[in-house]
Amino acid sequence: MNIKPLADRVVIKMVEAEETTKSGIILTGSAKEKPEVAEVVAVGPGGVVDGKEIVMELKVGDKVLMSKYAGTEVKLDGQEYTILRQSDVLAKIED
Repeated sequence: MNIKPLADRVVIKMVEAEETTKSGIILTGSAKEKPEVAEVVAVGPGGVVDGKEIVMELKVGDKVLMSKYAGTEVKLDGQEYTILRQSDVLAKIED
């Protein structure tokens, strides 16, 4: 099953948090913070939203930073996704 976001929304999948620190300490599940880095898995078409023309700057495969509590979390086929507006993405990570 595919998710096709509407208007200026994007679907992201959270990137797993590091299991160990840089110094080699293994973190337990409760010690890990919620990841804020995600990968874009689907992008809406953009268009006119609230009277403004929205051009989609993100594309599938982009790595992005988002705020911890942005978007709506959904579970589909056992996988967790977050659907949010492009404007809720804080930054795009470039290598």
